Amino acid sequence: MTWKHPSSSVTKKFKVQRSAAKVMATVFWDAKGVILLDILPQGQCINAARYCSTLDRLKEAIRRKRPGLLRWGVMLQHDNATPHSANLTQQWLQRYGWEILPHPAHSPDLAPSDFHLFGPL
Repeated sequence: MTWKHPSSSVTKKFKVQRSAAKVMATVFWDAKGVILLDILPQGQCINAARYCSTLDRLKEAIRRKRPGLLRWGVMLQHDNATPHSANLTQQWLQRYGWEILPHPAHSPDLAPSDFHLFGPL
């Protein structure tokens, strides 16, 4: 509620518009660039099963875009989110022998945007 003088002009009310929905994207990249961009369908949540299927797609993308890399071994860095630390995910990583690099908690230095992932600033 606003207090104003009776002779004041009427304040305009702004039209409320619905904003665009949020989208979750998982990006995997190396020194040569993006290997896989996985966009989660709207309304879905990420869980261990979904993350493992994303890792399956990543493995195929590595096979196509970085031939030989799977033979040398993959080092993956992800945070400690529940889908990443779940038993199902850990079993997947052990099955394929992918090495996990530790990710320090609350580490802003590892933000992808710092490395110009989305283009030059």
